[in-house]
Amino acid sequence: TPSGSYEQCRETADWLLSNTQVRPTVGIVCGSGLGGLAEMIKDPEIFKYSDIPNFPRSTVHGHAGRLVFGTLKGKPCVCMQGRFHLYEGYPIQKITLPMRVFKLLGVETMIMTNAAGGLNQDYKVGDVMIIKDHINMPGFAGVNPLAGPNDDRFGVRFPCMSDAYDRELRQLAHDVASELGYSHFLREGVYCVLGGPSFETIAECRMLNRLGADAVGMSTVHEVIVARHAGMRCFALSLISNRAVMDYDSQEKANHEEVLETGRQRAEQLEKLVSTVVSRLEHNNNNF
Repeated sequence: TPSGSYEQCRETADWLLSNTQVRPTVGIVCGSGLGGLAEMIKDPEIFKYSDIPNFPRSTVHGHAGRLVFGTLKGKPCVCMQGRFHLYEGYPIQKITLPMRVFKLLGVETMIMTNAAGGLNQDYKVGDVMIIKDHINMPGFAGVNPLAGPNDDRFGVRFPCMSDAYDRELRQLAHDVASELGYSHFLREGVYCVLGGPSFETIAECRMLNRLGADAVGMSTVHEVIVARHAGMRCFALSLISNRAVMDYDSQEKANHEEVLETGRQRAEQLEKLVSTVVSRLEHNNNNF
């Protein structure tokens, strides 16, 4: 059966449901250097990706490669500690398979985090950007997780993406940040996804910035598309871990270590923000 097919996702979901008592309503995806969120989960039940039927494996430094079930602030959760990327060579349907599995587990709300390069000149390293919209570059080239036959059991053939990032959840995050005293480093903007793994050239950064992208990265968007297709609410945060190089005289160079280091510095606040948002989630009754 093809990767990400209903049968395959059902098999994985059933295996997980028979191996844990947790029935998650919230799904969390931890980005580069942000796996600490999973450490906050109470009574964790942990599955290595390599032990889960049909699951891909995480090959990136800074990604643990485990699925953690448990409760976060009293809400039943499942958390991906480490995700999958196009640049690892996976077919895009394989990258997004966990979203469909989560849907079949009963997840209603997806919370995703990533590390991203800041294109917006007002952004500083360590800022946290709420994603309000995205630009899907691989999608322009026909690389979309929904390409191929549509399975109506998951969602419609042509899903709307103009409301992909839930407005109420974004407002909730602003409210929580303001209470926690985090407003000074919280931003809201547009995330552009590229295939990677090479970082963007200066010309590419300038182009993306002119097109209206505030941050650039290599993940999240594919997952959001599949989650929205299946009727889950999405909320996504980017940790601005480096500033995109915009001028030719600059000596700066993007590197993965810098990304992980920023994660370490801001991680605790990010974890507090996300866990507080989770504690205030209402049930998602409006599937679309």
